[in-house]
Amino acid sequence: MEQFITPPNHKGFSAKKLFDESGKIKWGAIAYIDKNGGGPEGNHTHSENHIFIVVDGEAKIILGDKEVIVKKNDSIFVNGMTPHSIWNNADQTATVIKISIEGGAE
Repeated sequence: MEQFITPPNHKGFSAKKLFDESGKIKWGAIAYIDKNGGGPEGNHTHSENHIFIVVDGEAKIILGDKEVIVKKNDSIFVNGMTPHSIWNNADQTATVIKISIEGGAE
């Protein structure tokens, strides 16, 4: 994803785009994931897609047989039909914002 920028006509303001238009937002949540915590145990699938935004710590996203590390201030789009789960990948509690959006292949 992009780096932090200061938009025109802003002062003392840094912003970073986390995701593009992806569909209708259905719901969102904030999660605090303890060390070695996460889930679900065993990947799952469903019709909703997710955008995970790591606010603090680090998360390991399992996507099928692949692992993706998402660090603080970064995000990942997860197609709900791809078997997936999310886990804390650090020695501190991870804070993650989860946005669920209407399904459909992305």
